[in-house]
Amino acid sequence: MKIKYFEDTDTAFIQMVDRPVVETREVSENILIDVDDKGNLVSMTIEHAKENAGLWEFSYQEIARKTA
Repeated sequence: MKIKYFEDTDTAFIQMVDRPVVETREVSENILIDVDDKGNLVSMTIEHAKENAGLWEFSYQEIARKTA
């Protein structure tokens, strides 16, 4: 996963996987998703990211999987 933030446009781009995009869908006025040929999520674009996604407080935590 790659996350890019463009301060000049307040846009966040989140790439889940590196696959060709065949369609872009508008989820809401400020959120677009890109899907592959099977309809799987490839990436997401969030306009006005600080306001719409709380990007100003972004954090990341990896939770380890429990083993039996």
